[in-house]
Amino acid sequence: METLKLLSNGIQGTASRDVVLELIASFVSLQKNASERELLESLPDCLASLEGMEHADRNDIRLVLEKITRGQMLDLERFGNPQEICALSTAADLDEYTYLVAGCVGEFWTRLCFRHVRQFSSRTEDEMLALGKRYGMGLQLINVLRDAGSDLRAGRCYFPEYELSTVHLTPLQILSEPERFQPIYRTWLESAKAGLKSGMEYSHAIKNRRVRAATVLPALIGARTLALLNASGPAALQGTVKVARSEVRAMILSLALTMASRRKMDALFDRAKL
Repeated sequence: METLKLLSNGIQGTASRDVVLELIASFVSLQKNASERELLESLPDCLASLEGMEHADRNDIRLVLEKITRGQMLDLERFGNPQEICALSTAADLDEYTYLVAGCVGEFWTRLCFRHVRQFSSRTEDEMLALGKRYGMGLQLINVLRDAGSDLRAGRCYFPEYELSTVHLTPLQILSEPERFQPIYRTWLESAKAGLKSGMEYSHAIKNRRVRAATVLPALIGARTLALLNASGPAALQGTVKVARSEVRAMILSLALTMASRRKMDALFDRAKL
């Protein structure tokens, strides 16, 4: 947590970059995943690049990373003991989490595109900020739903304790009694679907076809993920549900061949939900 705070201060420009890099370097050798290790090793270049950016872009990057870091800090505070399964208290806590780690990214993407993409949207910036926020929150909620089983085994329950208590479930009982958990799980599935609908609205409003294709793809993958989770039922908590790479490639190809036409986007979205 101390290192994360220091990294955040370094990103915000309130801590010495040399001090930040020295401390972060101590984490590199602990990371066994080669790609993650390479990402940590690239931090000096990232911080240098940030300093050289245009003022408005740098401020927006700092703002979004401040929020993401706050979400990561909350995770460490709430789930600090892996030997005990802790749950979030209320639905508002889950909404806060999905906003801090993803909803704010939707806002960031929106501000960036309005600044750099000519005639970005047919809707106002305020409308797109609201849609982008809900889109990002919906995508993160899909991650919560998809990873629910592995999170529970790691001591993390993102589903509100208040809702669990209404069906007389504890976080510890979810894995052993998944059928009783299904009403709560499916309620959050519906919330995720609503977030994806906002994503489709957002994507429809984008005029630039390349940006539209890049923006709608997560919604298409998300819709397919929700369909697989829905079909899996209680078994989704026992394994990993993931959209096949061949399906993702097919989506990308269809978007490219049709130049991300709105009609094709809708057809792909409807097909993904089956």
